[in-house]
Amino acid sequence: MRILSGSRPTGHLHIGNYVGALQNWVKLQNEGHETCFFVADWHVLTTAYDKTEELAALSKELVKIFVAVGLDPDKSILFVQSGVKEHAELCLIFSMITSVPRLERVPTHKEMKEQLQGATDINTSGFLLYPVLQAADILMYLADGVPVGEDQLSHVELTREIARRFNYIYGCELFPEPQSLLSKFPKLLGSDGRKMSKSYGNIILIDNNEKHLTEQILPMITDPARKRKTDPGNPEICPVWDYHKAFGVTEEQKEMITDGCVGAKIGCIECKRILIRNMVTIFEPIWDKIRLIDQSPGYIDQIIFDGNDKARRIAQATMEKVRSAVNLLF
Repeated sequence: MRILSGSRPTGHLHIGNYVGALQNWVKLQNEGHETCFFVADWHVLTTAYDKTEELAALSKELVKIFVAVGLDPDKSILFVQSGVKEHAELCLIFSMITSVPRLERVPTHKEMKEQLQGATDINTSGFLLYPVLQAADILMYLADGVPVGEDQLSHVELTREIARRFNYIYGCELFPEPQSLLSKFPKLLGSDGRKMSKSYGNIILIDNNEKHLTEQILPMITDPARKRKTDPGNPEICPVWDYHKAFGVTEEQKEMITDGCVGAKIGCIECKRILIRNMVTIFEPIWDKIRLIDQSPGYIDQIIFDGNDKARRIAQATMEKVRSAVNLLF
């Protein structure tokens, strides 16, 4: 399969991004699929066109995290969206065959509009066309599968509709209908028990260290029934338990934690320290890779240059077929 997905460079990535997306991307890459992962910098402009001071730096930071978590530029195409101008051309063509009422019915359109109201002017054509640009991103590479979260399922469905409509109108079979590939892990709550969000200040960054990680995990909200160590609890309603399941709890640890929590045999601090040890095992190699990359000026720039070149070649080949199907002169 050819797999494609991307991430917006809106800030430093957190462990929710790792569990919900990056971990799955690395798995798909290592299974031998043809994988393409990109920095969706144009998508930032759809909701924050007036806040771009750090956009270039954050784009490079995002590629650094891609590489640190295990995405290999020799196995995957890693690129920046704005470095492949063909995305804009295909988005323009798709916008001609996609109705405004259909875009207004996209579930995330209304949700995002309510969330962002007052924060910025989102009554722009770019904001409305966000899913069309996303369809262009996906279909440009004739992707078979798209790793997404549940909130993006409606966008992939619109992408499938656009592919069918283009093929029908122009009498061709150019674009496949990509499938959504969901991550098996649920979204992790933030360190305060609320939704993990930069605005709440409750995120745990991927670029971290053991000391800071410990300071964030130990105060985490647990089962409210466990006010004291002697109070029995229920792991299934404890946010820390979702972290255990996401970060490699062993069968032996699972049995010990479950029995200890339900039977009030261990305290929450002991439970969290097991989690911290497991998380450090996973993230310490990533932290080491980040430090190593930071000591190699120009390394990320070269990855972006090479990745953009590879992506551009595919995009140019696709656009030649698109122009031919539409009967454009150039």
